[in-house]
Amino acid sequence: MKIFATQVTKLLDHLTMEYEPIASIDLMERAAQAITDEICQIVSPSRNIYIFAGPGNNGGDALATARLLINRGYTPSVYIFNTLPEHRLSNDCEQNKKRLNQMGYPHFFEINNQFAPPAIHPDDIIIDGLFGAGLKKPLSGGFISLVRYINESKAFVISIDIPSGLFGESNPSATTDNTVKAQLTLTLQTPKLSFFFAENSKFIGKVKVLDIGIHHRAIEQTDTPYYLTTESDVARNLRRRPKFSDKRDYGHLLLAAGQYTMMGAAVLSAKAALHSGAGLVSVHAPQCANLILQTAVPEALFSPDKGEKHIEEIPVHQRYSAIAVGPGMGCNETSIAAIMHLVKECRQPLVFDADALNCIAQEPELLRYLPPRTILTPHIRELERMVQPMLNDEERIKCIANIAAKYDIIIVLKGAHTAVALPNGSIHFNSTGNPGMATAGSGDVLTGIIGALLAQGYPPEDAAIIGVYLHGVAGDIAAQESSEEFVTAGEIIAHLGLAFKQIKAQQK
Repeated sequence: MKIFATQVTKLLDHLTMEYEPIASIDLMERAAQAITDEICQIVSPSRNIYIFAGPGNNGGDALATARLLINRGYTPSVYIFNTLPEHRLSNDCEQNKKRLNQMGYPHFFEINNQFAPPAIHPDDIIIDGLFGAGLKKPLSGGFISLVRYINESKAFVISIDIPSGLFGESNPSATTDNTVKAQLTLTLQTPKLSFFFAENSKFIGKVKVLDIGIHHRAIEQTDTPYYLTTESDVARNLRRRPKFSDKRDYGHLLLAAGQYTMMGAAVLSAKAALHSGAGLVSVHAPQCANLILQTAVPEALFSPDKGEKHIEEIPVHQRYSAIAVGPGMGCNETSIAAIMHLVKECRQPLVFDADALNCIAQEPELLRYLPPRTILTPHIRELERMVQPMLNDEERIKCIANIAAKYDIIIVLKGAHTAVALPNGSIHFNSTGNPGMATAGSGDVLTGIIGALLAQGYPPEDAAIIGVYLHGVAGDIAAQESSEEFVTAGEIIAHLGLAFKQIKAQQK
């Protein structure tokens, strides 16, 4: 699914009006119908509903929604705030105001000057239609007072398209004083980029994307660097295994991982790789790992390092289809030297995680030698060790986009909406996963999954995107069967089979 910048959504509206054709007021009516349908599913007509509409098209959406709700037996209190200096509503907002007035509805109020706020209680519903993604500057004056009033009411807030006061992209000045805190955001057609930044989560609540029928040709022909990975995207690219197969048809992954006291990471990563379809997995680990690996992962081959407790070298051999490096490996002069030798000599696809990233942080020169399309899978702290501390997710997304393009590599920034930055400048946000996956070893599992996909011959871009999605689905299934609190890295591995099965069920 494409994610469009705010200014591009207007173009999509205009292209839809041209291609169908459809009038703008009718496209607004279609959006209001989708919003109304969703509200009617979750809100009883007996609830007290307060609808706050602004002077633009977001306000027009709110007024049209109010009219449709009234027609379905709801009795909302509706307020249109026409208080800007020019006292002018957008054309479609003005038209929807007239339609509401023509109904003779007694609970519709136009606010031009002073606003006497109603007494709103915590069990009431507020529908926020003050300002949409087209907002060009932070809220000020009476609208700040209104936002504070909404946030302090403790009512359940539903924002139309985007919480009022929040911008679609950059939000350096967003605070709880000038931005509505919604519990539910009903966004139109596609999510906004700002929804994927952790610093904005307190404003958007749960997000539901409503299809309002933007023309498919408009979406297809309009470029964007931002995408949301969906099940259909992954199902389209996930391969089926032919009946006549040999284990070597599915690749041989070399996993360089583990050190004394840290062999659990190697075990988890190896198990994940084996459960993600790799035909063969060799674990290159220090000699002390022999008994642990032979016992915990008997399906894996053991490749002993010359070091007793730490990896001192990483073999580069053509028999390996792909190489994954880092889980539990440790970071010291010896491991840095081993990685430097690897990246200079290796011709196979690579995925680096954990201590391999910490080695890069200590020796940034390693970035220059990484083979094209090498995959790095940092969490926020690992990224900032490699680069520098950053203030927020918005900065981090820009950072990984720049690094991916500069070094011709792929960055997987792990988080609530894990972002995959490709060398071509595109960013792919993940749509699966849950907070229960914030647990020790979860990243080691992801490394094994991506490594297995690389070994099977998936292009690195697909291996990263599909691997992240699969990892999230397995975590979601694990959480659904028990709870988020119960999820462990081992549980994620245990549910990989069901994750593959769920996605393949969507294949035609």
